[in-house]
Amino acid sequence: MFEDKNPELTPISKLGEFGLIKHLTEFFPLSNESSEVGVGDDAAVINPENKRVVLTTDVLAEGVHFNLGYVPLKHLGYKAVVVNLSDIAAMNATPTQILVSLAVSNRFPVEALEELYAGIQAACGRYKVDLIGGDTTSSNAGLVMSITAIGIENEENIVKRSGAKPNDLLVVSGDLGGAYMGLQILEREHAVFLANPNMQPEMEGFDYILERQLKPEARTDVKGILKQLDIKPTSMIDISDGLASEILHLSDQSNVGFRLYEEKIPMDNLTITTADDFNLNPVMTALSGGEDYELLFTISPNDFDKMKNHPDFTIIGHAVEKEDGNFMVARGSNQLVALTAQGWDAFLSNQQND
Repeated sequence: MFEDKNPELTPISKLGEFGLIKHLTEFFPLSNESSEVGVGDDAAVINPENKRVVLTTDVLAEGVHFNLGYVPLKHLGYKAVVVNLSDIAAMNATPTQILVSLAVSNRFPVEALEELYAGIQAACGRYKVDLIGGDTTSSNAGLVMSITAIGIENEENIVKRSGAKPNDLLVVSGDLGGAYMGLQILEREHAVFLANPNMQPEMEGFDYILERQLKPEARTDVKGILKQLDIKPTSMIDISDGLASEILHLSDQSNVGFRLYEEKIPMDNLTITTADDFNLNPVMTALSGGEDYELLFTISPNDFDKMKNHPDFTIIGHAVEKEDGNFMVARGSNQLVALTAQGWDAFLSNQQND
């Protein structure tokens, strides 16, 4: 991508490192009271006002986490922010600031980075977070991004992975598996294009799952919904690597086991039909696909009446004693299927994910 040596494109060297940072960040005003000093000084300054500061970071590398053959740079910028804000939301905290660092090769003109930062800016506006700093450098391996997200929250509101107890209910927001099936569509059409560049991609009718992959949203709204319901989760995690993997994380940190009911896993009809078209088990796309960025959490059984039938959430199982293990109860039977972590792993070289 961006191999065309169009003379109208601006090489990064024309601006230099500091000129590039100023150019890309000049339209990022500060909107949070906790953001005292942003981009332009030696370091950012935030004032947490006696609250707890929650920090998370992710690295996204071209060819490992995303393929610019089918991922628009604006979407990439947006998604890179969202995946970090999702981690903040999983702590039941409010995201407030981000830092963005880039390593870019000389095949990317300034205009390409403008597109990337347009996506970052859109995410900052959508979630009301401030860009307060970062770094840029050159790269011999394409594009590498590192985003750090900061959240601020009262100590009593923060939820960790370690608070689940036996008999707690296991709950998930939204629906699962769509992002993985969106990736399958993109990979298929990209392979067709590489084989025959004259072929038009067949994307019509797949809008929902394509958006789940290319432009996911962080469930920062869940915190407010749960507050309205007067429910505080006992444990929580976001679903980035697949439902099964995240259940096992909660199990490990909370020292409990889980029973997941296959028939309760929420899935969109388009996810199911697309999985069938690819000869995939739809349930496996939810268990192992990942990148849904929904929230998985546990609540006290005393909160069942507050949670039942809520349109944003589905109760999909419950916690058991640790020695009882982690199993899925198969649909239409009492057969127990062991849950295993088969989600995506960046260190397995034969995988490609976005």
